[in-house]
Amino acid sequence: MAIPTKDLGKNNLGLATKPALIVVDMINGFTDPKCPLGSDCEVVVAANCELLDVFRAKGLPVFFTTVVYHNDQQATVFRAKVPALNLLQSGSHWVAVDPKMLRTDNEPLIEKQWASAFHKTDLDSQLRALGVDSLVITGLTTSGCVRASAVDGLQNNYQVVVAREAVGDRNPVAHEANLFDLGAKYADVQTVKEITAFLLAL
Repeated sequence: MAIPTKDLGKNNLGLATKPALIVVDMINGFTDPKCPLGSDCEVVVAANCELLDVFRAKGLPVFFTTVVYHNDQQATVFRAKVPALNLLQSGSHWVAVDPKMLRTDNEPLIEKQWASAFHKTDLDSQLRALGVDSLVITGLTTSGCVRASAVDGLQNNYQVVVAREAVGDRNPVAHEANLFDLGAKYADVQTVKEITAFLLAL
């Protein structure tokens, strides 16, 4: 028996006065389709580069994340569930940020072992130290680390915007379903054009 559709009421909060860009797992292992974890995501790469240009031009904070394992005791259940994660070993080509991102030394790289950029990392404390009040989240994948990071962003009391063209997933159905869920409860989903217009007006 089908359950009748009933969407929650919601407000569009957008960004506040000191946003930061969180580029989630735009690493070789996810952007290179030759890796079992990767996919063909040139459009997502290009959209990330576009937003990076704007954040850098405005002097706003930029953070990158990567998934990296330093020993066999880290995230054992997660790695048992998704064995391909074991490719993401410290020092591996796959854990490096995609060179197209042109990451600079003053853009922190958050190393994580689970899906969320916040879980067991110092991301929140770094954001607080900079006075950040809102987040633009981009990267890979929409149904995994992007979703987990966006939800945790909200749970750490940041206004969160997910950049529609700058996130991607190996499964297009999962991508759209997760954008719907994020927009319904946890974040605003905006286009790169909308985000750029807001940032340029700051």
